[in-house]
This record gives sequence, structure tokens and C-alpha cells, in this order.
Amino acid sequence: MTIITVIIGQVLDAIIGDPPKMPHPVRWIGSFIHFLSKHLNKGSRRTLKGMLTGVIVVFSVALITFSIVKLAYQIHFVAGFIVESALIGIGLAQKSLKDAAMEVYDALAGGNLEEARKKLSWIVGRDTEHLDEPEVVRGVVETVSENTSDGVTAPLFYACLFGATGLWTYKAINTLDSMIGYKNETYKDFGKFSARLDDAANFLPSRITGLIILLFTKNKTNRPFAERLRLWLEDAKKHPSPNSGYLEAATSYQLGIRLGGYNSYQGIPSFRAYMGKADVPLEAEHIKDAIRQMFAASALFTIIMGGVIVGISFAWSQL
Repeated sequence: MTIITVIIGQVLDAIIGDPPKMPHPVRWIGSFIHFLSKHLNKGSRRTLKGMLTGVIVVFSVALITFSIVKLAYQIHFVAGFIVESALIGIGLAQKSLKDAAMEVYDALAGGNLEEARKKLSWIVGRDTEHLDEPEVVRGVVETVSENTSDGVTAPLFYACLFGATGLWTYKAINTLDSMIGYKNETYKDFGKFSARLDDAANFLPSRITGLIILLFTKNKTNRPFAERLRLWLEDAKKHPSPNSGYLEAATSYQLGIRLGGYNSYQGIPSFRAYMGKADVPLEAEHIKDAIRQMFAASALFTIIMGGVIVGISFAWSQL
């Protein structure tokens, strides 16, 4: 039954997206993290305080989500089914990622590079004011690729295993990392636990998703699968994130493009290892390719996870 709620939630997100005129639950989680960080990220023992913050946030979100779903099912099975499906749909980011990426694409298609740079700045942390069109495209493709796991398949992974409670527990972990999991002076100690917890939570989903992309999405190169697999594994390890490289490298080798390179953050240049081979130059159409790849990979991810869970359940019932 959990798989059915996951599928319905996935469809709701793909069609409707985030609920209109309603604060997203991630904002509530973010406000809670900010409150705890403001009061605990000071003085000594910041690593321990950061660990305490992470445990409090994750446990609180898991408990609240579990209670809401349980109460809804106690009222009526249909009520529980609807509430859990809705909570899963709200926790996914397919449509929001697509919409944000397409805003940049539409600006580029209309010849408005300045507008494309502005729209890109809303979804990436790098400086965008002076980027040319290929670099704008790279920023979008990297964001869609990385968030195919962070925002879609990783939540689906935990939803398939533990329903809405699993999904929102993961979202709490991911939000902690996005807010305090930095290696700067402010969060290098306080956010250490949250960053490592997010790395652990994304370890399997990122690799499964990358492999699905290589195996089942459209390959626009002439490279055989064995070569793409080998290069994927080699390049993925070059990324500063232990997980994101498996998405960006897979996208690179499927589309025949090169990602990575020089970025600027508040005027400070930073080099990220190259992913893939530049068989073709980056162009606006690759944004659409990345979006199509995201939807295909997420659908296949659910089908595969569902099949594995049903198979294990059936085998267990026969023991």
C-alpha cells in the first residue's frame, strides 16, 4: 500500500507541485533549525551542540509526521491514504525543479541572457552576473542533475521504505545540511554532524539514481555502456561532494557534455573537477534534456524500488 501512496504523491507533485498560497513545510523546518542554531551555535562544544540540534530536528519532524499520518488513518483509511499521499507529493521537487529550470531556458530561448542570468541566480549559489550562455546552461544542468537525487529520488527512496514519515525524516536531514552543513567559520563545527548525516542518507539513492540514468535514460553519445560506466565511476569521485558527482557524471556521459569547471562565489574563484567529455557544446536544449532525464529517472526509480519491495515481501511471506 505504501508504494501506491508514493506513486500518487509522485504524480501529484509532477502535475501540481508545491501547494499554492501555503507555506511549505520545509520553511517550518528551516525556521526551527534557525531558532536552534541561533541559541546553540555559540561558545564551546559546538560539535556536540550541532549533533544535538540535528537529533532534535530529525526526531521532531519524524514524530510529527508519524502522528499526523497515524491520526488520519485512525479517522478513516481513505483519510489516511489521502493525507499520506499528499505529504509525499509536497515533499518532492520535480515540478519546482522543472519550473525553475524552464524559466532560465525560456529567457535564453528569447535571447535575453541578462534575464537568464538573473533566473539562474535564484537556484544556484555561484555568481551569475557575467556568465555566457554555455555557462548559464551548465549551472542549470548541474542543479537539475544534482537535485534529481537530493530533491526527488532520495525522498522517494525513504518514502518507499517508510512512507511519508521516512520522506520527511530525510527532508529534515537534507534541510539541516543545506542550512548549517557548511565548512565555513560559522558552521564548520556546529554543522559537521548534519553534513555527514546528509552524506550518509544520500549514499545509496545517489548511486542508484546515477546508475539508472546510465542504464535507462536516452544516451546521446556513441560511447558503449561499459565505457560510460567506467568513466562515470572515475569522474564521480572527483566531485567535492561524496554523492553529487554520481549524478553530474551520469548526466554528462548520457548527454555528451562536460560539466564542472570554474565558478565564482562572491567574487572568489573556485574550480570544480570536470565531469564528462565535451562531445558537443553546451546549449539551451540541454536544459530540457536534463529535465526529461530527471522525470524518467524518478519514474524508473519508483518502479524499481516498488518491484524490489514487493519481491522481498512476497519472498518473506513464503517463509
